[in-house]
Amino acid sequence: MAPTPPPRAPGTWLLLAALLALVVASFASLPLQWAAFFAPEALDSAAEFLRGFSPPETSQAFLARTVGALWETLAMSLVGTLLAALAGLALALPAAGRLGRSLRALVRVLLNVLRSIPELVWAALLLVAAGLGPFAGTLALAAHTSGVLGRLFADALENVEPLPESSLRANGAAPLAAFLYATLPQALPQMLSYTLYRWENNIRAAAVLGVVGAGGLGQMLKYHLSLFQMPSAATVVLAMLLLVAAVDAASYALRRSLTR
Repeated sequence: MAPTPPPRAPGTWLLLAALLALVVASFASLPLQWAAFFAPEALDSAAEFLRGFSPPETSQAFLARTVGALWETLAMSLVGTLLAALAGLALALPAAGRLGRSLRALVRVLLNVLRSIPELVWAALLLVAAGLGPFAGTLALAAHTSGVLGRLFADALENVEPLPESSLRANGAAPLAAFLYATLPQALPQMLSYTLYRWENNIRAAAVLGVVGAGGLGQMLKYHLSLFQMPSAATVVLAMLLLVAAVDAASYALRRSLTR
């Protein structure tokens, strides 16, 4: 017979009740026009809009331009994620408390600021300094992802078993050598998994950063939609879907091989 589950603390029930009240209040306060959304006129307009995307543009010149924009989006996500992984690792060391408690609190505040600003906002800000094009988009991805990976890397370093490093230090090893040979190998598979997962997210983000002029498929999509060139926009959307699916599959396979 299964044991009786432990009783829930009153605070747990209060938290659940508060979340339920928040959900109800959200639905009640938003002007959600479900009837208008599913009205026959709205459905007919949506169907007519979708029919404009068929058939996609398949001319050789346009496909060549699409492949170039696809590569630009892929390159933005790769470089942005790589820069973020390096910056996140550098920030994770003080954020994990390895350089003092005061510096830990300061760096954690910095990480919160970096990841609380979305990529689109970073791109809009950096376009002023870097100008239009993929450079601003790459920096925007790197800035936001540095905050995310820095926090995740710091948590991974704090959760590793401290005994191996302590043993090396007790036997005369230098602090840096003890960290590189004992602590970092324990956290490295998890850190690589986090980096690959963020690369998946950055592919999606890079695909839409072009909305603010950061290059890639997003900028191409915005251009053709603004001119109501729906067949061309359909080709760009299909290229986005293929790129995201390919990167998701590759990242999933790599993460599986690292965590086995």
